[in-house]
Formats: sequence, structure tokens, C-alpha cells
Amino acid sequence: MTRILVSNDDGINSPGLLHLKQALDGVGEVTVIAPDREWTASGHAKTMHKPLRISQVELPDGSRAYVSSGAPSDCIALAVLGFLPQLPDLVVSGINFGPNVGHDITYSSTLAAAFEGTVSGIPSLAASLDTYENADFTYAAQFVAYLANEVLCHGLPRNVLLNVNVPSVPAGEIEGVEITRLGRRLYRDKLVKRQDPRGREYYWIGGDWPTGFAEDEGTDIWALARDRVSITPIHLDMTDEGFIEELRGWDLSKQVSSARSESHG
Repeated sequence: MTRILVSNDDGINSPGLLHLKQALDGVGEVTVIAPDREWTASGHAKTMHKPLRISQVELPDGSRAYVSSGAPSDCIALAVLGFLPQLPDLVVSGINFGPNVGHDITYSSTLAAAFEGTVSGIPSLAASLDTYENADFTYAAQFVAYLANEVLCHGLPRNVLLNVNVPSVPAGEIEGVEITRLGRRLYRDKLVKRQDPRGREYYWIGGDWPTGFAEDEGTDIWALARDRVSITPIHLDMTDEGFIEELRGWDLSKQVSSARSESHG
């Protein structure tokens, strides 16, 4: 039996998690380990200096799941380090409220769970729905289950995960599937300064929802703007190979030589 590990960053009570789990039931044996609260925009957090707890819970459909006090990446780490008796064959994270495109992948805990699976050598994918409200996860869950089966059949290259973003439109209005690259995100964050009842200043980082450059053909943002499912392969090696030679030309070894001379002087 194929073993599938499911987690998310919206927490154990997210409807996106339940829809995903139910769709994947048709692909393999699903184990859900999800955080006990929302971890949106927390990145690839890992808990190292306090204990983690896992409790068994029941999902709304009556199926068994586990809830963890840790981050999404902790949920995956707990599973592969021994909480589960056998390693999963696939890690699926989601389905997230709101897209994870462009630079979002550096903030996203949905992606972090998939990153953790990939670091552990397990084929992994992350899935998001392009809406922040009135979400219908039905088609997105069906598509991710189909893609999960394809990943299990074909495999993924080492250190590569798939980032999936599904348009929030009725299934009949999906215009296709695009294999994409990361787009350019435009963030509209604002710093809100306030005072507490004792007159001490505090801050909120707020602002409007981010947008992006939808005219950049072939990107994840471009695909969503045209009601197409976006699948972006993400490699863990983010080295900018093209800049290496230029950076070597800076001759930074001069500083090392100078420091050695001073230490021996």
C-alpha cells in the first residue's frame, strides 16, 4: 500500500486539509499530521529548544488524524524521524488558502512542509488555491490527487519538489495546466504604528494582499491570471551559478591575507 503523509500550514481544522485527505484516500493510505494552529508566512521553522507534542484527533469525516504543537516542517520531521513506523512514499502539503507564487515560497509554511519532505528524500508537493475567502477546494483536491498519482508513477528528481497553484474558478472554467517558473511578486506591506493602553508603542505589519506581474508569460502568476493550473518545479539548490565567476572576481581573499598578516605581526 502506498503511504502518503499530509500536512498543511492552516492548521488541523482547515477545510482544505480535509478535502485533500479525502481525495488522496483514493491514491493510497493517508496519514495526517498537521499543526494545532495556523502558521501562515512562518517559513521553514523548526522547533529545536522545546518539546513537541502529538495528539490523536478525529477529523469531521470521522477519520483519524494527528495534531502537533509544532510547525508544519516539524510535523514532517516528526513523521520521518520515527513517529510513523514506516517512511511515507509521498508528502503532500495543503491545500492552502491563497496562492503561493513567486517570492512567496520563501515565506510559505505550506512550502516548508514540502521542503522538509524533500530534504528527507521523499517526493513532495505543495498545493494552494488562489483565493483568500469563499474557497471551494473540491476541484483543487481532485487535481492534486491526480498529480500525486503521477508523481508516484514517475518519481521526482532528487532535491526537487512541485509547487501547485490552482485557480479559484469552477472546474469547467479551468483553461488548462501550465508548467511554470516562479513569477515576480509585488508586496504592498505597510507598517502600522499604535499604542497600548499604557502608552507604549507597538507595530503591526499589514497592508493589502500582494499582487504580481501577470504579463510575464510562463510564470506561475501569469498562469493563474489565465485560469490555468500552475505547476512549478522547485530545486533546493538556489545557487546563482551565473554570478559565481563575477563574485570570485571581487578578490575577497585580500581581506583574509591582511588579517593573517596582522595576526602574525
